[in-house]
This record gives sequence, C-alpha cells and structure tokens, in this order.
Amino acid sequence: MSDELKKPIYKRWWFWLLVFIVAVGIAGGRGGDGDGNKAGLDENTEQARDAVDAGNKQPSKEDKSASVKETTGTGTTDAGKEKNTETVSQKNAVRKAEQYLRTMPFSKEGLIEQLEYEGFSNADATYAVNKLNVNWNDQAVKKGKQYLNTMPFSKSGLIEQLEFDGFTNAEAAYGVNQLNVNWKEQAVKKAKQYLDIMSFSRSGLIHQLEFDGFTTEEATYAADQVGF
Repeated sequence: MSDELKKPIYKRWWFWLLVFIVAVGIAGGRGGDGDGNKAGLDENTEQARDAVDAGNKQPSKEDKSASVKETTGTGTTDAGKEKNTETVSQKNAVRKAEQYLRTMPFSKEGLIEQLEYEGFSNADATYAVNKLNVNWNDQAVKKGKQYLNTMPFSKSGLIEQLEFDGFTNAEAAYGVNQLNVNWKEQAVKKAKQYLDIMSFSRSGLIHQLEFDGFTTEEATYAADQVGF
C-alpha cells in the first residue's frame, strides 16, 4: 500500500481544499444574510419614519373640507340659518295691526299709537308695524276719502287733517292729490254746514271759509251759492 493511502484523511491535501471551499461558502452565505438583514432593517426604519411623518402632517384646507363633508353629508349645517326669535307679544301685535288695517286706514304713526293704546309696548307696536308690508301713501288716499264721506274739507284743511293723523306731509299731499275733488263744491257744503248752526254775514262767512283753508275764490263762490 502506498504512503498516500496510509496518511490520515486530515493530512491529505484534498481534504483541506474541501474544508477551505466549504468555509468560503459559509462565509459568503453569512455575508449575504447580513446584507439582507440590514436591508430589512433599513426598510422597516423607513416605514416607521413615514408613519411618524404622516401622523405629524397637518391636514390641508381641502382635506378639512372633505372631512366636514364626510361628517355632515353635505358640508353645511343649519347653524347659519336665521332663528325665529319673534316673541308671543310681537306676534299678537302683528295680528292686531293686521286686524285694524282690514277695518280702517291708518298712518304708520297712528297705527303704532293705536297698538300702544291697546296695551302693547312701543317696541312691540313698532316691530309689528314695521313687519307689515303697507303702502302708507295708499293709506293716506283711503283716509282722505273716508274724511270726505263724513264732512267737507278744503284741500289744505284735508292735508292738515291727515298730518294730524300721523301721515307725513308727503304722504298727506299724495293722498289728497289722488282724490278727484271739486274744492268749490266742498266750500259750498262747508258754508251750508256753518249756516245750519249759526248766522254769518257774507264777509264773515267768506272769512271763516278762508280760515278753514279754502281759497278766496272758493270761499266767494260758496257765499254766492248760498244766497249772499
């Protein structure tokens, strides 16, 4: 048997060659695993950092708007709607004012005074009258007609009477100007009314009619018509 065959296996050259190859292979495998583990750690670290950044990031206006819409369904609430704060007293004042205007004409000031006379406060009465959709010029026309159906007036006398009832000068003048009135005939009616209760001279009657607002022409015409 040769000397080569008599040597122990650990003394043979090819044994150490195999050991060397295996050792190199193991070392290379460990190095690969180390790089893989490092890559895995780096990836996990990056994901963790992204999660932290996402948690710290402030939502944009668009994100807030979308969040509100998701919460409310439409993105709007009833908070902006005006609440009805009308009190019971104010409601009653409105109803009372409407009742009065259905029965007779009023000026704005006159209706407020009437409501106050009924016991409403000035605040409630004013609230009610302001809430109504009223054309005060038309009310002046109606009031002027109402007066002429009860007694004769001169043009200026009727305007003064409407102002006394609370209409402004503009409203009173508008109301009277809308009426189709023969003021000379009104002077005749007024002259007859005076003569039914007392005696007058011609000049005295004319003077009284002028005092009531009739022009000299209208007063003189009336005196002529009653026999002076």
